[in-house]
Amino acid sequence: MHIKTSSLLSVPLSVLLAVAAGALVPSSAAFAAKSTTDKNTASKTASSKKAVSGKKATPSKKGAAAANALPPLAAQVAMADNAPALPAKAWLLMDYDTGQVLASANQDEALPPASLTKMMTSYIVEQALRSGKLKTTDLVSVSENAWCRGTSAESCMYLPLNSQATVIDILRGIIVQSGNDASKAIAEHMAGSEAGFAKLMNAEAQRLGMTKTTFVNPTGLPDPAHKSSARDLAILARAIIKDGAEYYPIYAEREFKYNGIKQGNRNALLYTDPSVDGLKTGHTAEAGFCLVTSAKRNEMRLISVILNTHSAQARADQTRELLGWGYSQFEKATPIQPNAVVANAKLSFGKADTVAAVLGAPWMLTVPRGQQVQTTVELKPGLEAPIAKGAVIGKVVATANGKPVGETPLVAQADVERSGWLLIAWQHLLKLFGK
Repeated sequence: MHIKTSSLLSVPLSVLLAVAAGALVPSSAAFAAKSTTDKNTASKTASSKKAVSGKKATPSKKGAAAANALPPLAAQVAMADNAPALPAKAWLLMDYDTGQVLASANQDEALPPASLTKMMTSYIVEQALRSGKLKTTDLVSVSENAWCRGTSAESCMYLPLNSQATVIDILRGIIVQSGNDASKAIAEHMAGSEAGFAKLMNAEAQRLGMTKTTFVNPTGLPDPAHKSSARDLAILARAIIKDGAEYYPIYAEREFKYNGIKQGNRNALLYTDPSVDGLKTGHTAEAGFCLVTSAKRNEMRLISVILNTHSAQARADQTRELLGWGYSQFEKATPIQPNAVVANAKLSFGKADTVAAVLGAPWMLTVPRGQQVQTTVELKPGLEAPIAKGAVIGKVVATANGKPVGETPLVAQADVERSGWLLIAWQHLLKLFGK
């Protein structure tokens, strides 16, 4: 339900004309090129006009972007050969199933994340919906602080001032339209203020293991202390996919219409690669062009992160290259079949001397193509009864070409009760004499 008091009247005519004009442009190109949070766009445009003189030809946008390109950044971590070198400040490719980094450069450097920040904003909303703290039909009020004043220099859902919108519409406005107004409104609704919501964001980041991340606001608008890293953002993307399956399809939606204004998703890969189903773009002058992407082909899902490259086209092209390398260089492997007895662990003081060790869950790895996987069993020393079925009693470590590629817990296949006192006394004697 939308309460559309002052609906389109809250949006200046210039903005409506701009949006209408944008609708005539093919969405994949139009929205791939649009900034998500850059407040400096208007001033940059004015500056560029002043710089034009009759003596020099105005450089094309494509030429200017190419001139600002960073030198290619080679992989510092790579689990397979021929990893690409990408002209960005940081980049990463992660296997979704294991969380293992397949290749990366500057993966732990804290950089401005721009609107990639909104992945945490949407994640917190999704978790509140799952826990029942929020309902999709709850109404969120739009304060003057949250309201976008009609400027084209930032991305907006165009929520009318003093209106209300449902939580599910707000969530779509954050994910699809990258709405700063939607992000601020839900932050105020859940925590009273943007600063209060930032505390929730940082607590969640800490829980997820995002060690290089500090959030100051829910939008990603520039602040010197507002930082994240490629690895942290991949960890967050993995959590979104894993923990919010009910809402993850929103990240693949190409457009969303609200307040009579239809806007397209700025992730150009959603229009060109059917295996891509999320996640988020970002751009400010300070952060450059950023993109976190997930794609699934056959049984393999990969997550890629590009931070601070020179154009919207570049972030899309680099993501394609990184995903293409990943899918060509890696494959899925099942080192041990489910239900197979991996080892028999020795026990003390039990009615049985050993207990079978099995996998705690089906185990699938992503490994370099054509390489053999070796496994090593590590059982906990000094196991004593009683042991409950399903208790962790060790682990299996997998390697390929001498490099670790994953590990998984081993659990007890059955309960083992503690033996009677006479048998325990006898076993103590045997231990005493080293038998």
